[in-house]
Amino acid sequence: MSGTRESRGYQGVAVAVPVTVPYVRYSIRSAHWFLGRALRLLCEGAGITKDAIDGLCVASFSLAPDTAVGLAQHLGVSPRWLDHIPMGGAAGIVSLRRAARAVEAGDAEIVACLSGDTNHVDSFRQNTSSFSRFAVDAVYPYAAGGPNMSFAFLTQYYMRTYGAEPADFGRLCVAQRANALKNPLALFKKPLTLDEYLASRPIADPIRLFDCVMPCAGAEAFLVMSEDRAKSLGLPYARALSAVERHNAFPSDPIQIRGGWVLERDRLYGRAGLGPEEIDLVEVYDDYPVISLMQIEDLGFCAKGEGPAFVRAHSFEVEGSFPLNTSGGQLSVGQAGAAGGSLGLVEAVRQLTGRPLGAQVPDARHALVSGFGMINFDRGLCTGAAILAAA
Repeated sequence: MSGTRESRGYQGVAVAVPVTVPYVRYSIRSAHWFLGRALRLLCEGAGITKDAIDGLCVASFSLAPDTAVGLAQHLGVSPRWLDHIPMGGAAGIVSLRRAARAVEAGDAEIVACLSGDTNHVDSFRQNTSSFSRFAVDAVYPYAAGGPNMSFAFLTQYYMRTYGAEPADFGRLCVAQRANALKNPLALFKKPLTLDEYLASRPIADPIRLFDCVMPCAGAEAFLVMSEDRAKSLGLPYARALSAVERHNAFPSDPIQIRGGWVLERDRLYGRAGLGPEEIDLVEVYDDYPVISLMQIEDLGFCAKGEGPAFVRAHSFEVEGSFPLNTSGGQLSVGQAGAAGGSLGLVEAVRQLTGRPLGAQVPDARHALVSGFGMINFDRGLCTGAAILAAA
């Protein structure tokens, strides 16, 4: 199988035109509006009309009863390649992965990857109450209206098993807030200290207020095309080197302390021709800090269980020893539903093209982005990761 297309990294695939539809806490607009706005920004940023887009990837929790094909009708586009990615926090990686292969195969020339959601006053309750069959039958009836309880259980187990302290999680939250203060689109504008983190009210022990993302409305998007096409359009771009996905990994683990990245890590780095030591910035999916630690471990930056020591040994600001979630991440920017799965990818492209909204990581050449989605009863089911390089 060594000669198959899937066994190697991408060849000549560009990721360009990273756009964000600014987040708002609540909105009376539909998901269609936010996704449509994202498409308009993509076209304006690329200097093309929407007729030039012949591939479409869509991720949204609040698009129902429409899917990607229904959205195509609303937006007035006619793609010859279409994918609907209902994978939440892993959707951005999966969209990139599949769009890149489509471009390589000639199935599409320009793929628009859109992810976003609206957030009405009651949206979060409605979403969590009907999120999955497990949610309907085994979670919501017991008054656990959301992922807080599941992640509190996971966090408590991680702390007990590996010796993590609340301050270890707090260091990540504080660093991400410092990064977010330089990002004009971040919803959180107030500095956060470790003392304030530790004094914040409990939500679901041991999870504190600042461990939780804030639901909001907004969208993230990017274009995938060949490097030659990006050059012809005069677009700054990042090169897609590799991407992996794995779903329902380790189902026999009694509690989730590892994800599918473990199974795909060697393939991720092997296709890119890089190792963890060559990564300049990391964008992880951060709905809770314990998930960030799990990704740092599973992606090979330290061994399993060494996350607490890793946090104590590094700084995570843009100018730190391990730049992490350089836009502020969901914990300080906000979580616009499925857009959270593309937030880090869009930020990585901005960093690698020298156009961040906030501070620039010095000499950024390689970025790793990881995704984690679809918390179902007791674990997240979807994992993915990608490595991008500056052009």
